Amino acid sequence: MDMTDERWRYTGEYSREVFGRQDAHLAGLMSEAVAGGLPDIAVSADVGRLLMILTSMTRGKLAIEVGTLGGYSAIWIARGLAGDGRLITIEREPLYADFAQAQFARAGVADRIEGRRGAALDILPQLATEIEAGSVDVVFLDADKTEYPDYWAIVRPLIVAGGLILADNVLGAGSWWIDNEDDPSRIAADRFNRLVASDPDFEAVAAPLRQGVLIGRRMK
Repeated sequence: MDMTDERWRYTGEYSREVFGRQDAHLAGLMSEAVAGGLPDIAVSADVGRLLMILTSMTRGKLAIEVGTLGGYSAIWIARGLAGDGRLITIEREPLYADFAQAQFARAGVADRIEGRRGAALDILPQLATEIEAGSVDVVFLDADKTEYPDYWAIVRPLIVAGGLILADNVLGAGSWWIDNEDDPSRIAADRFNRLVASDPDFEAVAAPLRQGVLIGRRMK
């Protein structure tokens, strides 16, 4: 049977219903965020659970997130960390960062999350001078899609063997899909996908969950 728009919507709804259970705080977080002026573009609950599970399958000592928004995905990642693990999350919009910080406290994970404020392409090079190469267990990208290849160039050396590169929107977003070949975000996402997929030190796949989640594991 062919995949139709209706069938794809149903599949997404089914996945969220079956695999997207969440506590009351997470369930209401994005509604509260939208009421506070944030865009409704966070990952879905099933993707959040995937982030938590994947993080828990690493050492869980150190994670980096690019694009905090309201803190929804960061909370899922933090819940997958080891007891002494920490997450550094980067956000350039002060309104978003302030909202997220309050959510971290409500979720009981503020002690393991450090917020960095500023543009990712300014903050990531700074982190690369602070963090030892091969020491990051998880990197999650969910910010400006046109910058994904640049993020990759910076974070790649930081990822430990056995660590993960994760990225949202690698097959599409609200304004484009992977078949829109002239869209700048599509062009950058495609370049990023191919960079990770062809890297001899990584094994990677794009899971067609929501708008596409890339999962790459550093093998050596």
